[in-house]
Amino acid sequence: MAVSLLVGFGFGFALERAGFGSSRKLGGIFYFRDMTVLRVMFTAMITAMLGLHLALSLGIVASDQIYFLPTVYGAQIVGGVLFGIGFGLACWCPGTAAVGVASGRLDALIYLFGAVLGSILFNEIYGLLEPLYTWGESGVKFVWEALGVSAPFFALVFSGLGVAAFWFAEWIERRTAGTGPYFGSPFLKAFSVAVLAAAFGVAVLPSAGIDRAAVSRLGPPPETAILQTMQAGEDHVEPEALADRLMTGDPSLLLVDIRTPGEYSAFHIKGALNVAPADLPETLAPRRDRGTIVLYSNGMTHPAQARDALARMGFNNVTILTDGLQGFMHRVLKPVSLREAPLTAEMAAQVEAWRGFFLGTATARADDSQGSTGGMPGLVETAWLNEHLGRGDVRIIETRSQPAYNGGHLPGSVRMDPEHFRGVVGGVSSMVLPVDMIVRHLELLGIRPETTIVVVPSEKIMDATLIGTALERAGHRRYAILNGGWEKWLAERRPVDTLLPAITETAYPAPREADRFTVDYRTVLEHVHRRSAVLLDVRPADYFSGAKSDEARAGHIPGAVNRPFADDLATIDGITSFKPRAELEEAYARLIPSKDTTVVVSCRTGHQASQTRFVLQNILGYRKVFWYDGGWAEWSSRPELPVETSP
Repeated sequence: MAVSLLVGFGFGFALERAGFGSSRKLGGIFYFRDMTVLRVMFTAMITAMLGLHLALSLGIVASDQIYFLPTVYGAQIVGGVLFGIGFGLACWCPGTAAVGVASGRLDALIYLFGAVLGSILFNEIYGLLEPLYTWGESGVKFVWEALGVSAPFFALVFSGLGVAAFWFAEWIERRTAGTGPYFGSPFLKAFSVAVLAAAFGVAVLPSAGIDRAAVSRLGPPPETAILQTMQAGEDHVEPEALADRLMTGDPSLLLVDIRTPGEYSAFHIKGALNVAPADLPETLAPRRDRGTIVLYSNGMTHPAQARDALARMGFNNVTILTDGLQGFMHRVLKPVSLREAPLTAEMAAQVEAWRGFFLGTATARADDSQGSTGGMPGLVETAWLNEHLGRGDVRIIETRSQPAYNGGHLPGSVRMDPEHFRGVVGGVSSMVLPVDMIVRHLELLGIRPETTIVVVPSEKIMDATLIGTALERAGHRRYAILNGGWEKWLAERRPVDTLLPAITETAYPAPREADRFTVDYRTVLEHVHRRSAVLLDVRPADYFSGAKSDEARAGHIPGAVNRPFADDLATIDGITSFKPRAELEEAYARLIPSKDTTVVVSCRTGHQASQTRFVLQNILGYRKVFWYDGGWAEWSSRPELPVETSP
């Protein structure tokens, strides 16, 4: 208290000595005749900024000893406008008015008295002004974070601007009032050097930085805030509401499954990201206070504990799923025929829509108003993508050739050859790369776990599905393929440019056991012996039969059935897309007994098979689809493996 009092008196004395006890002097800045206000304020800001950074770097103070002013965009903009109008009219602000009163200025006393009355009035009508007071509340935001630079770098740049402002103030005074005595003087030069030297010291010193956890102490204590959130019912989301938001492709929603990888692989809510509880703070850091994060497990105990722990770390946007996965299955996915109480026709239709979306039991909605034909992974329409151009949480990947891309591409898109995700693994060529190499690609593309990726094919849809397969190996399931691809986008005269996107490299967390769908030749051979799976070979029929061959041996895996991958596609007016879902359903129903049947899809090198796997799993909803990456190229090259040919 005593230190605060001394600092206050010292600050007031400095303002008085600077002439802040005179409204005429304060008003001089509006006519560029007296720039004292600018000099003093910049000096105060730079001194406080550099002093704070130095104190943090040297360990003199810690983040939890500092009050961080929250950012409330609407209220602060309106308040700033009102403050500016008041200062422009009276040439006083509350602080300088106090200095003016100490100097015996009557107009300052009147202004200060008005400020007190205004404060009392604000208190009395706070109920009416509360929406304005909290308008645009966004927690604590730092300028350097918004600019994407470090705090020391921002301090150095801002100090440079301050020095420039000092010189400008002296120059403009000399031009307008014939004063500006320090312009070009040894004092101003020495002062400028001292400020820049201090700023450079801040930039080179090891910085403790701002502890974001300390920022969370703003407002009520963490425990009190948790209780208030619980009382307001803002700590959970109902299964039906979650299902609706997922179906509309809400980009502000991130669903997180905190169960084990095995449980997640066996079944999870479509669109969910699997994150171990211990990895939640790091993985969710980019989404802190952005959108809504929903945690779920089988029940509610572990998600609630995780949510409360994250709240103490400053995450104010984390909720849990009411009744967990079990509740979601009972309230959203349970068939109408098994429900205890009869449903209205409207509610029954809603249940069927939910089941179709999450379980693949209904026709995909190609005419969905949101432009999506399903969840993720899935398909999106051109209208949806057009509406989401330029969004920071959407990354577009095109598969066309480099010259074609250079000649014109979707705004903000990047070009990736599917072969970028393949290489030699275990002596076998054209295998999808290991997880760490795929993750490195994602980092260079500026992709985070919550980024929605849209892959845009051109004629060869399997290029897009191969990239999708690599994404799924890395645990990234928030991706979709543009229905109709580049040709449809161009035919509809959607936006095209030739600019390269600005991408900031990210740190993508390496997943744990995300790929449970890839099988090797040993697993396939076991299925051959046991006849425990449908072995689906999607190569052209003459290669399957052995009539043609460009591998070590001709033919196919014994017991396999053939449906060429191209049979799933239709080309109309130069636009290649998947055939209608009903037609696909009928075709595969003749080959696969049920959607719970184990299916192993293969081709020559996994490229074509990635497309069929996408159809079966992400369009038709087959639940046990596996992918043999090595394919016929590997199988035919191993003489110990059996081969069969068709007459």
